[in-house]
Amino acid sequence: MTAFVLTVQCISRRGIVAAISGYLAKNGCNITDSAQFDDAVTGNFFMRTTFVAETGVDLDALTKGFAPVAEEFDMTWEFHDARSKMKVLLMVSNFGHCLNDLLYRWRIGGLPIDIVGVVSNHMTYQKVVVNHDIPFHHIRVTKENKPEAEARLMSLIEDSGAELVVLARYMQVLSDEMCRKMSGRIINIHHSFLPSFKGANPYKQAYERGVKLIGATAHYVTADLDEGPIIEQDTVRITHAQSPDDYVSLGRDVEAQVLARAVHAHIHHRVFLNGNKTVVFPASPGSYASERMG
Repeated sequence: MTAFVLTVQCISRRGIVAAISGYLAKNGCNITDSAQFDDAVTGNFFMRTTFVAETGVDLDALTKGFAPVAEEFDMTWEFHDARSKMKVLLMVSNFGHCLNDLLYRWRIGGLPIDIVGVVSNHMTYQKVVVNHDIPFHHIRVTKENKPEAEARLMSLIEDSGAELVVLARYMQVLSDEMCRKMSGRIINIHHSFLPSFKGANPYKQAYERGVKLIGATAHYVTADLDEGPIIEQDTVRITHAQSPDDYVSLGRDVEAQVLARAVHAHIHHRVFLNGNKTVVFPASPGSYASERMG
């Protein structure tokens, strides 16, 4: 038996679920889990269905046969082979906590992805990356060479076949053009103090203001800096007895966890863009063991 995932997005109408389940049943498929959301405000419908197919059922044939169903409901849709690992390009600057966390989860199988390379504007983590037998690419970025550096980055993305770019604390702003071209394919992480505490040392500012919650936000990158559709968020409570260094340490922990969850949701096709927001379905109960986070 081969496992697949079908993702569907369209305007809500009667009969969508029946049409999908009927098509799968007729073609020797058995649904193992299905999640759907009907947005009453926008009128949009979202559905993620996992299913297994009898031996000999071909993904190309399934895709071709589904086209008339999709056309009837004007769907945006895609079939995915659950065994296929998404090609991911990681990017980092001088803070390595998120990079190290992703590499660890990847190494133990908790994050089933194909890391096609790591890009950095510094040499800080070259040895760490190379020791994992992953290609390391140093792309120096200055005010003067930024267009050339980004062109080199885009060429690398295309040549590597990267389907997702993860900014694991990459501290350079991407151009509007690149954000538009890679819409829904770049995930960023940052602390959740924004817009209150901007600048190079937000945790010190938070400490001086007596903040009681530290959080992190993972989102898709758009031309609006740090304002893209949110995928995952979390917080950790702190007290008056903790130091500025504690703030930084706790902040790094929550950033790493939130980014990993966001990447995990994306690679399992559980995230749908819904205007300026996202619809994020939970991990399938039937496959939770294979999708769970370490």
